[in-house]
Amino acid sequence: MRIGGFGGAAGLADYLNTNSVDLLVDATHPYAAQISMNAARAAEQTSVPLLALRRPAWERMSGDDWIEVDDMKAAVHALGETARRVFLALGRKELTPFERAPQHQYWIRSVDPPETRPALPHAIYITQRGPFDEAEEHALLGQRAIELIVARNSGGEAAYAKIAAARTLGIPVIMLRRPVLPTVPAVATVQEAAAFVGHALTVSSARGV
Repeated sequence: MRIGGFGGAAGLADYLNTNSVDLLVDATHPYAAQISMNAARAAEQTSVPLLALRRPAWERMSGDDWIEVDDMKAAVHALGETARRVFLALGRKELTPFERAPQHQYWIRSVDPPETRPALPHAIYITQRGPFDEAEEHALLGQRAIELIVARNSGGEAAYAKIAAARTLGIPVIMLRRPVLPTVPAVATVQEAAAFVGHALTVSSARGV
């Protein structure tokens, strides 16, 4: 187990070579585009096979009111000038852009409190660890009279309850589109990844690699 960065693609390539790695699995967050790019470059430089675990994005359903944007700057712009009650379902490192719109009342939920709180005079911080079910999210959004949600299209079931609750309550969601990721072999589930790893290493062992 290693905790910490590698020093970009070159550092990761050096780590793969030094440790005689047979297979690299990119199981990072869908929005960790730089890490995924570094993994693809390192795999190419070292000829180490690469597999990406990418859970499918959520798809808009009947009743969803999504405003899809490409980045945080666009998300802030989509909030508008009139003060609104906004739930930020984002990573704690993604809050600074919202300093451009201090007029809104923000509810910010994270597992750990931000190390440095952004300059948001009307912000309420909620420290909680998910996953949350739809009833919990419905209660949170309804009790606080939330008017807008800002979220990333993370995919999967763990964070979907707020999207389902927003649909029921008729709350618009400003949805950040996923970044462009490198084109590499990919699977959608942990089970598929485990099967791929088992097969790849069995083949490698049989070849005496």
